[in-house]
Parts: sequence; structure tokens; C-alpha cells
Amino acid sequence: MKVSFDSVFQINPDGSITLKVPVFINGETMGSGVSFTTGVSFGGVDLASLHGKDLDVKKENDIVVIQGYFNC
Repeated sequence: MKVSFDSVFQINPDGSITLKVPVFINGETMGSGVSFTTGVSFGGVDLASLHGKDLDVKKENDIVVIQGYFNC
């Protein structure tokens, strides 16, 4: 399913990013409300680098599973 980055993540005024929903990526699960800064990698992916892209996700038990992204 194609969703926008902003439907899963919130960009905060200080530049940090907060998860709006629980996320699973490459074997790692993070709960909603987790915040991180650019350059921090989860499951081997710098999620901040995906800002502005659409994500390829599926939902499993209220967790958003990020499978990839679309080049826009």
C-alpha cells in the first residue's frame, strides 16, 4: 500500500522525527512516539532520508511494516 512519509512520521520544529504509529522495518520494531534525529539508522535504514517520499507499507496487527519506498 502506498502512503506518504507524513502519514507515518512527524517532523518536529527542532528537526527531529517522531513516529505517529508503531513501525517495523528490517527486523526492528519501534513504538509510536519514538523520536530520533537525522542520521540515526533503524534496521539499516536512515529513515530521515525517506522524507518527502511515498512509502510502500502493509499493516499487520496495527503495526506499519515498511517494505520499501517509491522514487517520486
